[in-house]
Amino acid sequence: MAAAATNPPTSPKPAMRDSLIAAAFQLFLERGYEQTTVDDIVTLAGVGRRSFFRYFPSKEDVVFPDHEQCLDDMTRFLAASADSDDPMARVCGAARLVMRMYAENPTFSVQRYRLTREVAGLRAYELSVVWRYEKTLGDYLRARWSDRRDGTLRANVAAAAVVAAHNHALRHWLRSGGEGEPLEEVDRALEFVRATWSPDAPAGADAPADGDEDVVVVITRRSTPMWRVVREVESSLGES
Repeated sequence: MAAAATNPPTSPKPAMRDSLIAAAFQLFLERGYEQTTVDDIVTLAGVGRRSFFRYFPSKEDVVFPDHEQCLDDMTRFLAASADSDDPMARVCGAARLVMRMYAENPTFSVQRYRLTREVAGLRAYELSVVWRYEKTLGDYLRARWSDRRDGTLRANVAAAAVVAAHNHALRHWLRSGGEGEPLEEVDRALEFVRATWSPDAPAGADAPADGDEDVVVVITRRSTPMWRVVREVESSLGES
C-alpha cells in the first residue's frame, strides 16, 4: 500500500528501560507472571523501584512497553494525512505501523503472545489497548466522513474491520512462532478491507480467491461496545 510507505521515526529506547523489560520477561518465563513482583524485577535489573515506575505505571505496562509510542506514531501519521488521501488507505497504513512494531522483535512478540494467552488480566489489558487503536482509527475516519449521512456508522464499522484484519494476520504470525513475513501478511488482509471500503472501490469487488466464503451473522445489543462485536465475529471465525 502506498499509504504505508511513509512511517514516522521512532525514538531511541533508554538502556535502563530495555534492561527492565528483559529482567521482567526472564522472571515471567522462569516463575510465572503472577508470582513475579516489581521488587523482583528491579532487583534482577539492578535498579530501584523509582526507576521502574519512571518508565512503567504498572507491572502490566512492562508486558506492553511499546504501545503508547505506537499510538503516538499512529496519531501523528493520521494527522499528517492530506485531504486528497484515500481515508481507508491511510488507516490501513496506520494499522501497518502496529504490525511493524511487533515485527521489530519477533522473539519478544511471540513470548508476549504466549504469556498473554495464559494470564486473564493481561488479556483484558490487551483488549483495552486494541480498543484505543480502534478509537484512534475511528476518530480519523469520522472526521474525514463527517459530510456523509452514514459517516459515523461507516467509520465505526470500517475501523473495526481494519483492526480485525490486522489482528487476523498478527495472530496467524504469532501462532506460527514468528515465522514468515508479517508485513506481507497484514498487507494482504488490509488490502481486502481497503478495497471494500474505499470510495473508489468498484461495486461488487471480488474477494480473494480462497474458495467459498462463509457468512457470519452476529446478533447483539445496540449498546454493545464495538470491540466486543469484533471479538464475537473473530470467535465465530475461529480466530480467538
